[in-house]
Amino acid sequence: MKYLCLVYSEEEKLHTLPESPQDIECLAYAQSLRESGHLIGGEALESVQTATTVRLRSGKLSINDGPFAETKEQLAGFYLIEALDLDEAIRIAAGIPPARVGCVEIRPVRRLNAPSEG
Repeated sequence: MKYLCLVYSEEEKLHTLPESPQDIECLAYAQSLRESGHLIGGEALESVQTATTVRLRSGKLSINDGPFAETKEQLAGFYLIEALDLDEAIRIAAGIPPARVGCVEIRPVRRLNAPSEG
């Protein structure tokens, strides 16, 4: 089953705390997941200041700079993984280095049900 591990942290603290992970550690963990067959993909994200939020309400497009919500923690990156079940996904997410200074939200990936052509 596919799981998306969303990495959240307070952007200004992500790289300033003593326990903050370095990029090399994150790359090494991703490589170990790739080698074990668990990593499908993943990326770090640019600063939340570069975010753009798009909404469509009653046919009217609204575009705003910044994240979609005011929170202390922002989405910093993601790992798309393959795991047998939630327990295995939790074990994998616990090893994601930024979990030490933020949190990792685990979400099962839902397959879209498209009508079959016939």
